[in-house]
Amino acid sequence: MNQQLAVERHLDLGLKDLWYPVVASWEVGNSPVGITRLGENIVLWRDAEGKVNALEDRCPHRGARLSLGWNLGDRVACWYHGVEVKGDGVVAEVPAVSACPMTGSKCLRSYPVIEKHGAIFLWFGLDPDAEPADLVLPEQLDSEEWSSFLCQADWAVNYRYAVDNVMDPMHGSYLHCTSHSMAEGDKSADMRARNTEHGFIFEKTGQTGVNFDWVEFGSSGAFWLRLSIPYRRQFGPGGEFWIVGFATPVDEHHTRVFFWRARKVSGWQRDVWRFLYRNHLEKLHWDVLEQDRVILEQLAPNARDHEFLYQHDVGLSRLRRLMKKTAEQQLAQLAARQEAENHG
Repeated sequence: MNQQLAVERHLDLGLKDLWYPVVASWEVGNSPVGITRLGENIVLWRDAEGKVNALEDRCPHRGARLSLGWNLGDRVACWYHGVEVKGDGVVAEVPAVSACPMTGSKCLRSYPVIEKHGAIFLWFGLDPDAEPADLVLPEQLDSEEWSSFLCQADWAVNYRYAVDNVMDPMHGSYLHCTSHSMAEGDKSADMRARNTEHGFIFEKTGQTGVNFDWVEFGSSGAFWLRLSIPYRRQFGPGGEFWIVGFATPVDEHHTRVFFWRARKVSGWQRDVWRFLYRNHLEKLHWDVLEQDRVILEQLAPNARDHEFLYQHDVGLSRLRRLMKKTAEQQLAQLAARQEAENHG
């Protein structure tokens, strides 16, 4: 495989050394759950204290899916032959045989886990044994002054197209022009990019607070996207409506998108906003998200290879360059580590 194809393959399956949301918290209960993220098969389960564990979903004995087995608290047991593996990837017991050499050996990759804001985040490290970075999220999620709801959806499209979609504020005036919140504003604009603490903002010049007029890319242990949309007074307290989004690769052809929808509300206004959201606004927001899904899933085959980009695409082009450079650096690190191991 030549270098360019290797970079594209690495990008298509997701950059490493990042935290990614992988499922909503409610999806992991007492039974093991099998998922695929970044092309990797993973089993999740909760121990007796409710803490989530994440392991490579493969029994070290014969390769059966551990997600088909049993939750034994601090370990999961394979359905096939009962092999028990702890959350750190170490085989705790092989009940079918005494003095098995697998017992006590670390045979599987484990994934660091953070659970917050109703989602389970995993760290996909380039080096599985290295310590993960801190996960720093925008104030719309981490501040008590805000109230948010998590929305997630599965799309049959590579995650890079989902990221491009959010990095394109201009599409709101067209694709979402009949929505309850994006029917206003000019249908043409000059665009510019400006740096922020964790990344950059891509925005329309001369129009703010009218439509989907800007988007921010941030890198702070995870790659996230943030934007705000003006809300009319009848849609409840809290001012502008904010979205913090993530696109998590499932494999090279599928993505799970996560959007936290937030407003700055407290006290009785928080209760009003949450009631109004659940009983009215949520359906409207799903309608908008469905428009994005339909357009992305129906893109021409290999659409990125046949684009004619223009000035409105400066933001997504800048992010693509950043991601490509990161992929090249990560592949170089992997090659260097492999070289060191071969000569070790």
